[in-house]
Amino acid sequence: MVAMQVRDVSEETRQALAGEAERRGQSLQLFLSQVLEREAASARNLAWLAKASARPRRRDDGPTSRELIEAGRRERDRAILDAVGLHDVPVLD
Repeated sequence: MVAMQVRDVSEETRQALAGEAERRGQSLQLFLSQVLEREAASARNLAWLAKASARPRRRDDGPTSRELIEAGRRERDRAILDAVGLHDVPVLD
């Protein structure tokens, strides 16, 4: 673990943060550590998404998520119709 110091925080901001920490039954240090961890996780997730979305999609990657969901819904609808004896009813796309 590393130590960090934040300068030039207004008294109003410090009081608000201390009040929230107290409301949660935490020390200010623990509360701020959790805030920083959440922000870091969010930044890592955003960086991963940016990298993943920048990757060109190749058609040979297989079906898209949307195509998989739609196929699953068609299968589900067909199974329901078959279960209730409506074998001849078309499944809508």
